[in-house]
Amino acid sequence: MGKPYADVIGDPISHSKSPLIHGFWLEALGIDAEYRATHVTPDALPAYFAERKDDPAWRGCNITVPHKVAALAQVEDRSGVRTAIGAVNTAIRAEDGALVGTNTDAAGFAAPLAGLDLAGKPVTVVGAGGAARAVLFALAEMNVGPVTLFNRDVAKGAALLSAFGFEGQALPIGGGVPSSALVVNATSLGMTGQPPLDLDLSALPADAVVYDIVYAPLETGLLAAARARRLVTIDGLEMLIGQAAVAFELFFGAAPPRDRDDELRAILLG
Repeated sequence: MGKPYADVIGDPISHSKSPLIHGFWLEALGIDAEYRATHVTPDALPAYFAERKDDPAWRGCNITVPHKVAALAQVEDRSGVRTAIGAVNTAIRAEDGALVGTNTDAAGFAAPLAGLDLAGKPVTVVGAGGAARAVLFALAEMNVGPVTLFNRDVAKGAALLSAFGFEGQALPIGGGVPSSALVVNATSLGMTGQPPLDLDLSALPADAVVYDIVYAPLETGLLAAARARRLVTIDGLEMLIGQAAVAFELFFGAAPPRDRDDELRAILLG
């Protein structure tokens, strides 16, 4: 058997910072393993999992766009993630050899919001894909509401609000954001190579928080607009590192050294 490894899959994948994060932690802990980035197109997804199932060195993978929903069909769901969230972002090899899916995005998203009391407060979310499902799951756990959901497919957005039990409204992307305690971009809009996300934030109160899960670039147009209004902002590295930490322990059986997060962020920004 070769050196143990895990990887991250997506289409595209060259922008991923996951190899830097996991590589930093592996080196810090002295673990003799690797973490790779693997380009997998939608058509190649079944073949990827079939090959990994027969590779004893493979410990698991992180799953990014556009595979978070489609990957559900390739893995076993032993924790009810299909019903709870409807998307997976991590797959691991179980002790019995089966490939099992889970979702660490929800925990990663929620971590930087831990000190905020959002119960019963209005929230705006942009997107209705795999990442948005994890965000809405976490927000439901925080008892937020009502929720305004912006999405290109308004009917899909409305169905998602209903699925998570939210009162609120689904609207097409664009225009003004209603008064909200929290605004979350859970799409790839604003990412390098993607169209910008143009939202009017003028209705937000002075204590609102704006959270963009995009991390390439780190300073998105949405965050720049929020900072221009001196609003509190949370960048995409917060969720990225948080979800990676949960996955790392699943892959390699050790907790990452989170006391070195400042050092890690400096590397990721370098």
